[in-house]
Order: sequence, then C-alpha cells, then structure tokens
Amino acid sequence: MAGANVLRVERAPALIRSQVTDNLRQAILDRRLAPGQRLIERELVEMTGVSRTSVREALRELAAEGLVTAIPNKGTVVASVSAEEARQIYQVREALEALAGRLFVQNASPSHLKALRRALEKVERAADKGQPILAAKDAFYEVLFEGGGNDALKSVAGSLHARVSVLRSLSTSVPGRLEHSVEELQTIVDAAERRDADAVSALCALHVKNAGRAGLEALAEQGES
Repeated sequence: MAGANVLRVERAPALIRSQVTDNLRQAILDRRLAPGQRLIERELVEMTGVSRTSVREALRELAAEGLVTAIPNKGTVVASVSAEEARQIYQVREALEALAGRLFVQNASPSHLKALRRALEKVERAADKGQPILAAKDAFYEVLFEGGGNDALKSVAGSLHARVSVLRSLSTSVPGRLEHSVEELQTIVDAAERRDADAVSALCALHVKNAGRAGLEALAEQGES
C-alpha cells in the first residue's frame, strides 16, 4: 500500500522505558503495588509486555526516586514510609514551602501571578470532575517555585518529591481532604495577588501541616487494616 510506512509506529526504547516507569510509578502511588510488595522482574515483564532490560531500567529509576528499594536476599520491593519518616518529611516540607511562598511574593512577576491563578483553576477543574489533582498541583508548585527565583530551594524540594508523592496520594484519600486542599490553595493565590508575603508564607505552611495530618491519619488506618 502506498504510504504505508508513514503509519508505522517505532517502538523507541527511550519512550518504552519512560512509559514503563510512569506506569509502575502510578501503580505505586495508587497503592496497586503495596508498600513492602516484592517486584519480580519476570512478572513485571509479563504484566507490561516489554523486555526485561526495560523493566530493569525502570526499576533503577524508581529506586533513584526512593519509590522502590533493593533488599539483600529478597530483591526489589516497594518502599515503605514509616509514620516517623512521614512526620520528618512533612516538617521539612512545611519549612521549604513557607519559604517558597514568601520568595514568590517578593520576586514573582505579574506573569507569574497570572500563571499561578491559571494553575489553581486547573486544580479546581480536576477536583470538580472528580479527577486526581496531584498532577495539577505539581504544576501549581512548579509556578510557585519558579516565581520565587531560588534554584537551590527548588532543587532541595525536588529531591523530596518522590517520597512526598506517596504521602500526598495517601492524604488526598482522607474524606474531606481534597476539598480543603483546594480551598487552601485558593487562599494562597488570593494572598499572593495582594502581595502579602507573611500571609502566603503562613498559608503555605498551614497547607502542608494539614496535608501531613491527613497523610499520617491514612498511614495509621493502613496499619490497623
């Protein structure tokens, strides 16, 4: 058939590896792959339909993110987060995001403020449709840190991102937390538009504190089940 080659799909190794990594990461965040669960390469190859090499490379990337860990004589398992580790992570996040909020007000341009409002609207739309909001919140925080203009702070916060992702996914599962989370982001944007650095800093810290309380509650419930 003339032009048939135009329709041919190339299975680029880098794209395949990225998709495998994304799918496994999402399964961990959704708890379809539970904390402590052993990840057997042969089974993952059968589940994903890709090569053992692609699976191994995806697991290496997830290990670098802290989502899986290699245990001697057991193999690769989904990483667990203890209540104490969660408390410590949220303490650090609270301080980092309070500073991020203050720096945003001090350094953000008018275009950054508009971008933050647009990012909030995407979070609101996702919530209204009953869709997961974590990706939209990631975009919100990307604007917040970008507008603050401190690359070192952005890098430190980014290093915590993977470990925080599991906790964030847990916290939004607590009844009522999703609605409160959106409301808290709304107050942050309103205060940022007023250029009230003290208020934005305090509200960012409160947002993390409330998320941490919900995350710890969800962890405790899991331990009881």
